[in-house]
Amino acid sequence: MASTPEKPKLLVIVGPTASGKSGLALKIAQNFDGEIIAADSRTIYKGMDIGTAKPSSEEQILVPHWGIDLIEPGQNFSAAKFKDYAVAKIAEIQSRGKLPVLVGGTGLYIDSVLFNFSFVGANRLKRFIYSTWSINKLQKEIQLRDWPLPENQFNKRHLVNVLGRNGRLGSRQSELARGTVLVGLMPPDDVLRQRINLRAEEMFELRIIPETKSLLKKYGEKKLKRTGGIVYTFSSRLIKGELTVEEAVELFKKADWQYARRQKTWFKRNKFIHWYVNGEEAFTSVSKALNK
Repeated sequence: MASTPEKPKLLVIVGPTASGKSGLALKIAQNFDGEIIAADSRTIYKGMDIGTAKPSSEEQILVPHWGIDLIEPGQNFSAAKFKDYAVAKIAEIQSRGKLPVLVGGTGLYIDSVLFNFSFVGANRLKRFIYSTWSINKLQKEIQLRDWPLPENQFNKRHLVNVLGRNGRLGSRQSELARGTVLVGLMPPDDVLRQRINLRAEEMFELRIIPETKSLLKKYGEKKLKRTGGIVYTFSSRLIKGELTVEEAVELFKKADWQYARRQKTWFKRNKFIHWYVNGEEAFTSVSKALNK
């Protein structure tokens, strides 16, 4: 007699920004008694709500969310710290008999959990030296050594980390843990770009300017830049009078699309991802696995 397939113990949902990951995770968690762990290097920051498309308070009431509002802008938070946090939360959620749903677009966060990364510590002296370099110089140095740029190649801290570790991440598993279901959402480029553009316009129509002003007042421009929140770069320039609203929106659309392309490149290297073009297809497939 054939053995019954094992019921999934962990669901992981990945994909580029604006692909519909959060909506799919919420729907699955509601239908299958799940709790969501956000794997996003920007929603970890408190106060950065609209600019990071953070789940709304209503959504967080519907389903427990973890990995959100962990630190203040300006504080350090590494992929190694995220891995430790997420692994502990997964075990905690499973102990309650619920389904952990790890969802996000930060590839290094996701992979650190999926493949049990053992991180290599960065050399402190090297980090200090590289921290004095410009972002452009750091990028060129990494490319000269033929190392992959970090997902957020405009975040100075991430660039410094790559050089400080000599391009190494440490050891990792080569296979997924048993009971892990890994799905990805990848809409066609025209659909994805349309969503990115619409979301950019909505952010500037909502409260991104008041939110940016509040963040600048509380943390300052330097700390806000360190978070890697793309939209805040342009909303800050708008506040200073360097850009019009129209210019800020268009620049943000282009930058967010470039970010989505980098995310796509990262995830396409993962042979274990089952890809879907929309959330409906993914939900149907995942539901079959969870109903076993």
